Amino acid sequence: MRWRLPQSLRWRLLLGTLAGLTLALVAAGFALSGLFADQVQRQFRSHLQLQLDQLTAALEVDAAGQPSLDSALADPRWQQPYGGLYWQVDGPGRQGLLRSRSLWDSLLRLPGDGLPSGQTHEHRLLGPAGQPVLVLERQVIWDAAPGPEASPTDGGRASEQRLAAAGQGSWRLIVAQDLRELEAAQQRFDLTLAASLAVLGLALAAAAGAQLALGLAPLRRLQRAVQQVRAGDAQQLEGEFPAELHPLVQDFNGVLLQNEQVVQRARQTAGNLAHAIKTPLAVLANAAAQPRGELPAFAALVDEQVRSARAQVEWHLARARMGGSGVPGLRSPVAPVLEGLLRVMRKVYAGRELRFDCDLAPDALAFAGESQDLHEMLGNLLDNACKWAQGRVAVQARAEGRRLLVTVDDDGPGLGAAERERVFERGIRADERQPGSGLGLAIVREVAQLYQGQVRLEASALGGLRASLELPLA
Repeated sequence: MRWRLPQSLRWRLLLGTLAGLTLALVAAGFALSGLFADQVQRQFRSHLQLQLDQLTAALEVDAAGQPSLDSALADPRWQQPYGGLYWQVDGPGRQGLLRSRSLWDSLLRLPGDGLPSGQTHEHRLLGPAGQPVLVLERQVIWDAAPGPEASPTDGGRASEQRLAAAGQGSWRLIVAQDLRELEAAQQRFDLTLAASLAVLGLALAAAAGAQLALGLAPLRRLQRAVQQVRAGDAQQLEGEFPAELHPLVQDFNGVLLQNEQVVQRARQTAGNLAHAIKTPLAVLANAAAQPRGELPAFAALVDEQVRSARAQVEWHLARARMGGSGVPGLRSPVAPVLEGLLRVMRKVYAGRELRFDCDLAPDALAFAGESQDLHEMLGNLLDNACKWAQGRVAVQARAEGRRLLVTVDDDGPGLGAAERERVFERGIRADERQPGSGLGLAIVREVAQLYQGQVRLEASALGGLRASLELPLA
């Protein structure tokens, strides 16, 4: 079964922090252990090298070629059987001519490697008690010619000169030290290091948990604020929040405000609709209660009031459909809407033989709102242009900064400056002989204003009227 991360943000952050801490502490542990091992080995070898130099300095060879030490070596472990520190002097053809008491009855048996005189060589082999030891050896060769003796304090190189003055022969000086001391020191350090890193890891984990609790506290405050809004105790999210949460709080408050506006608009629309159709219904009810007169007059009255009620219903339903204004993230491409509307207009006004010119640049233009609202606005403008056009309708859509501008031109009779504003009033038609309810341009303005846009009427280069619709660009 595939393991999945928990859905809790707290646990995700905590697990990520703990994983990072664990990797960092393990890497630090290996690095520190390696550095300590390297340093201890350097010191271990340096100490053993010093012992070899002291042995070389203390060695004496008489005229008969018999070796001896002119002074005892200082470390007491030389005198303790299997004490962990050993020395041995091999002569020409013989091993163990001189050796430390710590070797007891054992010998350090080294392979022959033919080292040049004075150079130091390192070996790792088993000691007198079968334990691993580190061995350093130095080979000294001299001739029989007498020469000046060197001071014992001059170190290994001076001792070689002194040995060279004593007689002819080759001597192999050997010192060894028990490696278990080095391993024990490394183990003690590793245990101490592991315990220290474990304590440090626990402390860092506790600090990370406290930091997460402190860092996520604003989310708990945000949750309580949302609960207050849900319970009706607050209209918006209120309180002090970190800068990282401000965009979320502002967007959420914007959504709440928009929802409130939608609800208020729906209530207002329902109230207005009820009030608007109350008068036609009252007239019809009053006419029905009166004695029947001429039937045509009664039918005309019914038709007039029904058309009035239908116009009111269309108006308020159109307003009720305007629900997408201001919703973040809405994007409605302009080209598909315009192309679809032009296909419809060509069919509806096929008998008029109208010419339609459409200029869309670029094709990626999009309206920051509901596609249905864009369809409603452009449909009314195109329908109005087709009704009045003599033979040509031109549509252009382009971007101007962060705004979308759509213009619809016709070659009809146009409108005077005084009439251009009047036709935006509800129920007003430029020509009462034309069919319609007089709501088209009023609806266009209403929807455009909901999107912080506008619609203007002006003279067209085609000789008729130009309708310019300005909307937010997605």
